Amino acid sequence: MLDFARAAIRQRISDVFNDADKGERPVLRRADALFAPDSVAWRVNGDVVTMMIGGVSGLLLQMLHPAVLAGVWDHSDFRADMHGRLRRTAKFIARTTYDHADAGRAALDRVNRIHAKLGGTLPDGTPYRVTDPALLAWVHVTETISFLDAWIRYAEPTMPMAEQDAYFDEMAVIGQALNADPVPRTRAGAEALIQSYRPRLRADVRTHEVAALVMAQTVGSPAIDIAAGVIMQAGLDLLPDWARAMHAPHAGGLPRPVMRGAARNTANLIRWAFESSPNRAVWPGDVKGFPTH
Repeated sequence: MLDFARAAIRQRISDVFNDADKGERPVLRRADALFAPDSVAWRVNGDVVTMMIGGVSGLLLQMLHPAVLAGVWDHSDFRADMHGRLRRTAKFIARTTYDHADAGRAALDRVNRIHAKLGGTLPDGTPYRVTDPALLAWVHVTETISFLDAWIRYAEPTMPMAEQDAYFDEMAVIGQALNADPVPRTRAGAEALIQSYRPRLRADVRTHEVAALVMAQTVGSPAIDIAAGVIMQAGLDLLPDWARAMHAPHAGGLPRPVMRGAARNTANLIRWAFESSPNRAVWPGDVKGFPTH
């Protein structure tokens, strides 16, 4: 019975992250990936729930930059396919972390080719290009720190600072391959870079519209949708206080202790489901296995 329950949960997770109509399958972990199996990136990037929480938080943080918001607004079918956008981000992280190094580099090249075609004009008339290194730096640093902070909060609260710095140093490989500049290699460097962008950040009607679509994501399965609602709230809760205040229209929901407890329980349930899966990584801590999405 337990094996059946575990298999059912794993299948549901696979269905969320892989488009069956396109023949997508979970990315298998390989020792010849861009990152080594003993890397901090392998540890952090493989936990489904913390990556989802971090992904939501990172996206909410990124869209406070007017040019990032414009890129989503002008070049993304976010109204009809926000779930697809989130799923593609998860697949990109899995591919660049765990797949063969050549497949990871191909994924990075594909993103660069797409970025090269995109640009436009902000509402105030300022032109923007998605290939702007400073804009890509904002996207990279906010995504990286959000993934790490979700991991720390819901998986490894006592993570040493040296290992946090190692995560930024490892993930710099991705930022540099995407032509971001500057790319921080320590936690202190990441926090300082984020602070330097704050005078440029804004929240307006368009910001709140996109954020509302992110927060309202469903996948059509009642059990998964309940968990998704908790994850979305946990992503908002993970934001720095100043960023959460800018997203104030989306505050509310479960009381914070209840929401955090539910998010932690959801993470533990999915880790339990993947303990018996061959597609997992093991590290010498309390959490035994992390699924690759």
